[in-house]
Amino acid sequence: MTIDKDKAIKLDNIENMGTDNGSDQELEERFRVISPGRMVAKRFFKSKLSIVGLAMIVFVFVFSFVGPFIVDATWGYGETQVFEIPRNAEMITTADFSAPDGKTYDYYDKSQTTILYKAPPSSEHWLGTDTSGFDIFTRLMYGGRISLFISFIVIILETLIGVVLGGLAGYFGKWVDQLIMRIVDIFACLPGLPILLVLSAAISSIDSIPAEHRIYYLMAFITLMGWTGVARIVRGQILMLREQEYMLAAETTGIKAINRIFKHLVPNAMPQLIVSATLGLGGIILYESTLSYLGLGVPFPRAAWGSMIALADPSRGQEILANYPNMWVPAGVLIVVAVLGFSFIGDGLRDAFDPRMKR
Repeated sequence: MTIDKDKAIKLDNIENMGTDNGSDQELEERFRVISPGRMVAKRFFKSKLSIVGLAMIVFVFVFSFVGPFIVDATWGYGETQVFEIPRNAEMITTADFSAPDGKTYDYYDKSQTTILYKAPPSSEHWLGTDTSGFDIFTRLMYGGRISLFISFIVIILETLIGVVLGGLAGYFGKWVDQLIMRIVDIFACLPGLPILLVLSAAISSIDSIPAEHRIYYLMAFITLMGWTGVARIVRGQILMLREQEYMLAAETTGIKAINRIFKHLVPNAMPQLIVSATLGLGGIILYESTLSYLGLGVPFPRAAWGSMIALADPSRGQEILANYPNMWVPAGVLIVVAVLGFSFIGDGLRDAFDPRMKR
């Protein structure tokens, strides 16, 4: 009888174990573990403003980078294509000639053609043409390329410089921290716009620098002025994280200091860096548009949203500002859409990365 009871107890335990395993499998099917990335994405897409901002940025990117290919395949329009009206049925004749400055220009026979200045919106030119005979709708697309390209390049360079210097300052501390942070204070105190005006005038006076390369020097200066905020964020995060238990364990294992900074500390500061970079993109677009408006950005005939708004500058007369809103209002609307889109995405990412948010 004792043996039978023991067997019965063992069989009962085995059946209970099978029941427990089955319940665990059912729980796993019902409640799956969500990775941190999916949790952030879930919080991000719960925000209506985040979705609106994402839709704005997708629209701007498609308009700027895909739109020119569609326009070129449909109408054959280019960024610097001058639109003309033939006066008669004869072929328009052009000839190349060399000017005294050594550059080659196109000669147009004005007796046979008339350039289509300030044309109203039509089926051929959806937003009309500007004061140079360029299609406004096409130039808006190419202007978006310039603004987005400059903003992303500047943000990437600012982040790289800020991560390196902020990481070194936060981890080593002492005289390294003091030296780097004093450099940060110096760059943060410099007046950006006045220095850009002086720098642009100096670059323009150098004949060996082509006008189309001027914007790259200005990008470098904007990067030099903007990395300080990233450095402060990284330094603050590393000061908070370097005394954690996992960092003490990594130090006892003999890992090099550089590896401890860039493999263990910096990745933990990435959420704050992503939010900072996203919010900074809108500011750089405004910066580039302001420079183009002042004539310091992309040179004519290249398109930029700021230079298109500059057509309505009151100092040039009130005609375009009052009578031709199609020349400057669309560029202003696109700047607002891009800046607001990046701001909404930055706010959404900030809330999504914050574990205290209950959304």
